[in-house]
Amino acid sequence: MAPILCMRGITKHFPGVLANDRIDLEVEEGEIHALLGENGAGKTTLMNILYGLYEPQEGEIVFQGRPIKVSSPHQAIGLGIGMVHQHFMLIPVFTVAENIILGLRSSRGLVLDMEQVQRRILDLSERYGLGIDPNAYIWQLPVGLQQRVEIIKALYRGAKLLILDEPTAVLTPQETRELFHILRSLAQQGTSIIFISHKLNEVMAISDRVTVLRDGRVVNTVLTRETSQTELACMMVGREVVLRIERPPPAPGEPVLEVNDLHALNDKGLPALEGVSLRVHRGEILGLAGVDGNGQIELAESLVGLRRPTGGKILVKGRDVTGSLPSTLIRMGVACIPQDRKAIGSIGEFSLAENVILGSHDQPPFARHGLLNRQAIRRYCQHLISEFDVRTPGVDLQARALSGGNLQKLILAREVSRPHDILIAVQPTRGLDVGATEFVYRRLLEERQNGKAILLISTELDEVLCLSDRIAVIYEGRIVGEMRAEEAVAEEIGLLIAGSRREIGIGRRDESRSTADRKNSFAKETRERV
Repeated sequence: MAPILCMRGITKHFPGVLANDRIDLEVEEGEIHALLGENGAGKTTLMNILYGLYEPQEGEIVFQGRPIKVSSPHQAIGLGIGMVHQHFMLIPVFTVAENIILGLRSSRGLVLDMEQVQRRILDLSERYGLGIDPNAYIWQLPVGLQQRVEIIKALYRGAKLLILDEPTAVLTPQETRELFHILRSLAQQGTSIIFISHKLNEVMAISDRVTVLRDGRVVNTVLTRETSQTELACMMVGREVVLRIERPPPAPGEPVLEVNDLHALNDKGLPALEGVSLRVHRGEILGLAGVDGNGQIELAESLVGLRRPTGGKILVKGRDVTGSLPSTLIRMGVACIPQDRKAIGSIGEFSLAENVILGSHDQPPFARHGLLNRQAIRRYCQHLISEFDVRTPGVDLQARALSGGNLQKLILAREVSRPHDILIAVQPTRGLDVGATEFVYRRLLEERQNGKAILLISTELDEVLCLSDRIAVIYEGRIVGEMRAEEAVAEEIGLLIAGSRREIGIGRRDESRSTADRKNSFAKETRERV
């Protein structure tokens, strides 16, 4: 049987960059085909060509046995190619049905036949096990169900090939397992899927074949059952990569960051934090797990002076700093790797040299008598670029010209290289490839070994489990669980993250039950529910 998709010799140039270099890709009917590669390897460019957002300079695309030229997403959808983006394209105040038919012609001309639309949505939902109510409003749905709406939207339009871009980035472990069940159902019924992800364990769990890109070229296409995470990582990066970082036993000291009964509002003036209390000690990493939108950003902004709390206290080394300015907190030794490296962590129009002194630009040796010491700044930047392996042609390059991984390294270098006692790391590896992620992990553990107190805020449960000495779970602005890392059970944390399990903590846990006992109990409960 001929493949449903053949991309042959796809080449795409941007000014100064060869993004895709004669790439060949084949996808079989009913196959889940994973696309792997480092940041900047060419994955997104290749899929944007397939979806009609870019046009290649060379190469051809054959879909369902005939050559095609895709010049727009509308044309791609008409051909049977759908794409679910990492950031969903849904209108919150519309219902599921209204979102799905948006832009389509009605079978009754100017009159919408909503009953027929709802019947078809229910049919698709039942056929593929999606469990979607067509009358529900998008704003009422958790992110896992919103993603299902995006999938139904593509299927409703007749998609035979579905592109999923980092589909698990905002899902809990339970939602990820449910998504994988849905994807297998789709594949069994003939839908082909291209699965883009940087999570090797998920690629191994869900895909039939894997194509690895590096520097815009295909390294290899392999059967998933005949490879391993280690082998895939090596193909991606071109060297051996340590997938699980060894974490020496902690030696925590006195608390240097204390958060007591903290309250804060979000940007809409609604409660985002409702009585959060945390304590972070020297020489430890406290991991804060939770799905996006549960108060993590408001907490981080409160801790670094970007948001004024409405109640509670923040203590740094015993001093009340609640509501202090960012400059005051920097002087007191608070460093931060922000969630958004472009909007908050850097100034795109500034050079790399100017970006590495942000927050310290008025301090010696970078400034003297109100004037910048350009020579000292350039030397300092060059030192950081070398130490942190930031790949750039020079210190005068604008920050916006750096790849995401290299910009993240630059921000990490800036924050950990100035005097600090506390490091707040918010999504420090979001969107980074396996090589850059390994580098960030090692630096965070070095900081811990050097006696720094680290608050790791991440939606990646694997990341929290890998790096943390203690784990706290946040849900709807409250801490609903806290445990030592060695006691942590991923499934329990996943339920806490989703808000479907009672609050737990070290003081309330049945200490007579081992972690293994709790894992077995959880598995039994899950089987009984199924």
